[in-house]
Parts: sequence; structure tokens; C-alpha cells
Amino acid sequence: MRRISLLALAALALGACSVTVPVAVVPKTGPVMRGTATGSLGGGSFTVTDGKLTCSGEYDALDSSPTLQMPTSCSDGRKGLVTATRDSNMTDGRGVVRLQDGFEAQFVFGKYAQGI
Repeated sequence: MRRISLLALAALALGACSVTVPVAVVPKTGPVMRGTATGSLGGGSFTVTDGKLTCSGEYDALDSSPTLQMPTSCSDGRKGLVTATRDSNMTDGRGVVRLQDGFEAQFVFGKYAQGI
């Protein structure tokens, strides 16, 4: 019984280890999309919206590479790729989102997305 309790406690502790930061997608024209990215031991994901359109994607939060590529899909059916480079603290960074129809925008997160 004690072993099960310890395992349950360990699972809860690991599940609680997550970091959430602000994200913004800033196109040259059109509305800014805002949201969050969350990374944990179980993986990472981001979601942004402008109130009409929502886009999201997943990434390997345990990948220590400074640059990540994240497939993304949007509520209007478009798909694309986010390429983002993280700062040394791994929670702030910048990149670009490119969708299959040619849409391109800045992708910023952490301190770069605050106040946008």
C-alpha cells in the first residue's frame, strides 16, 4: 500500500513540473494572435488565437537544442511549421511561422511576447 502511495505522489510531482509562457504571432498585416506555450516532462504545446482563428502545435519540451521546429495547424484547416530559437534560459525566444498558403509571421515567446 505504501509503495502505491509513493508512486502516486511521484506521478503527481512530475506532472506538476511545467512552465507556461506567453506567446504571440505577429504578422506584417492583420491581427496579432496571442496565447501560451507550456512545457513539461510530458511534452510541450502552444496555442494562439486572435478571437476568430486559433493555431496550435506541439514540441518536444525535453529537446535541449536551441532551435525547434513545431508543426502547427489552424482552425481554418491551414497547416504549417514554426521554427523557433530559444535563448539560453530555454523559455524566451523568437522565430517564424510559415503556413502552406504563404502566410508568414513572427513567432515570439516568453519575455519577447510580454506586452504584445
